[in-house]
Formats: sequence, structure tokens, C-alpha cells
Amino acid sequence: MISETPLLLGGFDPLEGLVVFAVSLLIGGLAIYVAAGRVAYRDEPGGLTFEHAVLTALLGALAWALLAWIPLIGSLLGLIGWIAVIRWRYPGGWTRAAVTGAAAWAAAVVVLAALELFGIGAVSALGVPGA
Repeated sequence: MISETPLLLGGFDPLEGLVVFAVSLLIGGLAIYVAAGRVAYRDEPGGLTFEHAVLTALLGALAWALLAWIPLIGSLLGLIGWIAVIRWRYPGGWTRAAVTGAAAWAAAVVVLAALELFGIGAVSALGVPGA
């Protein structure tokens, strides 16, 4: 007899993991999109797309993952790598990228707090460190 329960790998449901990943990536992309609209593109609104922000969040998460594991200085290197991704993907220099990153973090915290009010606390903001 075939069981009707989903296949669980050590208590982990792959489909649930994929959904949490996708939602977390969209939240991170939304935070970067909002921040870039307020900081990087405040003088030049053309060219800002949500898809660009989601890819930036994914690349930023990758940069963080590659650097943050290094003992003692990993968190600092991960943060610099994440800001470097924002600098590469959006107009402006290091200062504007850092301000965009700080604004993205603040936006992610607000979105996650709002989701928590609705009982959705199993997600994070992938691509936004510390959120």
C-alpha cells in the first residue's frame, strides 16, 4: 500500500524547503527593491526592476555564504561582499551601496515583523544579512 504522506527526509520536506527558500528570496528581493528605489534610483527612477532586485538578493546571499564562514573576520568580509554586490548591481559608489544595504535591512525587518503578526515566522529575508 502506498502512503499518502509526503516523502520526508529526516523530518525535512523538500517541497516545504523550496517554498521557504522562494518566499525568503522574494522577501529579500522586495527589501532590496524598496531600498534601491529610495537610495540608488532616487534621482533616476528608470531601470529599476523587481527581477533585478531578486537576482541581486540571490547573488548577495551567495557572496555572504562564501565569505561569512571564515573564522574571526567572516561576518565583516561577508558584509563587505554583500555591499560589493549591491555596488556592482546598482548605480553609485560604496557609500550609496552601503546606504542601500542598510535601507534593505530595515525594509526586510519591517516586512518580517508584519509577517510575524500574521503568524508567518518560518521565513527570512534571503539576500539581506541579519534579517
